[in-house]
Amino acid sequence: MMIKILVAEDDTALCSLVCTYLNASGYAASPCRDGKEALDKLSEEKFNMIITDIMMPDVDGFSLAQTVRATDKDIPIIFMTARDDKLSKQLGYKSGIDDYITKPFDIDELLLRVQAILRRTGISGEKQLSAGNLTMDRDEHAAYMDGSELPLTAREFDILFKLLSNPKKTFTRSQLMNEFWDFDSSATSRTVDVTMAKLREKTGGCDGFEIVTMRGLGYKAVLK
Repeated sequence: MMIKILVAEDDTALCSLVCTYLNASGYAASPCRDGKEALDKLSEEKFNMIITDIMMPDVDGFSLAQTVRATDKDIPIIFMTARDDKLSKQLGYKSGIDDYITKPFDIDELLLRVQAILRRTGISGEKQLSAGNLTMDRDEHAAYMDGSELPLTAREFDILFKLLSNPKKTFTRSQLMNEFWDFDSSATSRTVDVTMAKLREKTGGCDGFEIVTMRGLGYKAVLK
């Protein structure tokens, strides 16, 4: 199950940028021009998170959050807005939002906040997956090849689960660093390469997939 994120933003260019970046990071982002369109989409399908501007025509971000919270207490909501005043932040949190990021913002910071909230709320897609003779259990945080547990570190497990959850999708070294090394300033693209080499070595006996290096870009998992 891919995590679905609804993005409500009347700035078309920014909305497109955010959705493109989220999609490239393994999520399924759906754009909306305003709160009314967002509510219409929410009535038609289920989403795992909402990212919304405050100042939008018809239905603004405050009204959107309040309407959603009246029927759904759990879905994470992030405000991304140019309004940096204390009152707006207070109104936002009183409306039931989970985070507040002010424009202009670093798109990587938005992704980190999305990931942190999804971890905190326990929204992480499928709990188990399999590929050939490999099975992975997210709750156990363990991987098994032919029934025997592989000696993966927590980071190696998370990276492999991410790759196998999105087969054929290339993740850049930058994306992997941002998600799996967080704010570790010592991590570099070389750090990613070393980790991927170890992961390849440990999963060498797995017959259901191959970790492929995309030269100049990053890595992807290809199912056999």
